[in-house]
Amino acid sequence: QVQLVESGGGSVQAGGSLRLSCTASINIVAIKIMGWYRQAPGKQRELVATVTSNGGTNYADSVKDRFTIFRENIKNTVWMQMNSLKPEDTAVYYCNAVQFLANKQYWGQGTQVTVSS
Repeated sequence: QVQLVESGGGSVQAGGSLRLSCTASINIVAIKIMGWYRQAPGKQRELVATVTSNGGTNYADSVKDRFTIFRENIKNTVWMQMNSLKPEDTAVYYCNAVQFLANKQYWGQGTQVTVSS
């Protein structure tokens, strides 16, 4: 079982920045993909960004050039820097991890991000 602990959410005005972190309870070299998803009220959960074990990244079109995801293996942590935030970025953000072992998937508890106009 892998626990994912998120932090860094909060409230910010449009144009501001936040940095989310997700720390795993295991060495993340055992994790194939780590990423962030978000879910706004009344909407489905959607992918925001992912990073693979070799550093490859993938972003939703809506956040490209504004968000940056990166892994810090020595701290078992994935970060996501969010710049130029928009009200439509308001959502609960969830950390996700997929292990190499049997592709087991885990979720964090979620952290709220609120962007006011």
